[in-house]
Amino acid sequence: MNPKRTLVIADDNPRERNYLSEIFASHTPAQAADGLEALSLCEGIEQAWLITDIQMPQMNGIELARLLWARQPDARIVFWTQYDDEMYVRALAGIVPPETVYAYVLKNNSTTVLEKAATAVFADCQCWIDPQIRPVQARTHRRNASISEAEFEVLIDIALGLTDNAIARRRYLSRRGVQNRLQSLYAKLGTNLCGQTGGEDMINARARAVALSLQRGLINAFELEKEEEKLRVWLESPRSR
Repeated sequence: MNPKRTLVIADDNPRERNYLSEIFASHTPAQAADGLEALSLCEGIEQAWLITDIQMPQMNGIELARLLWARQPDARIVFWTQYDDEMYVRALAGIVPPETVYAYVLKNNSTTVLEKAATAVFADCQCWIDPQIRPVQARTHRRNASISEAEFEVLIDIALGLTDNAIARRRYLSRRGVQNRLQSLYAKLGTNLCGQTGGEDMINARARAVALSLQRGLINAFELEKEEEKLRVWLESPRSR
């Protein structure tokens, strides 16, 4: 790592920011308390280097990366988080430019592991994926298990309690189109209780899909709070009528 390069550190927890700043003190760290502040700090840096948490207010780490990579495709990012949720791994897979490398490191690792991941990305120009993340990453690449963007949208909608008709209006679909996406989602999640006799009469497919998605980390309470706000805005708009 070049000691003259500014390393932007984004985390809403000041103790975590200070911890990272101490580890990488020789690399001129600049601290940001959320994604918006981090994005602003990166604007004046050619080929930005960034270590960021994922769950943050204002703008999470995935959205920060998406916007930064749109402006600087060669920006290098280390995602340092306590969350191995599939929704983040899945979202990240869809935005990484071919021009760059990144790391995904869980916070339960030692300082040595974090330094190893940072060196791989910033000095060696290599990706570094936490071994605990690899099974989740592999599932996002399996055709019979990977959730598409269209299926993820209807998953969010049923988690928020929307009916088929409401989903159709919100996503500009026919009712049949909504049902087709739901059936595809149910099949990938395995909502049939593994084929147990009488299972279809014993469960509500919608509720089970949400339960299984929570178990897989496809949705979580933190991100659903943000989706609630988006839903509120939509419900108050003419498009919902």
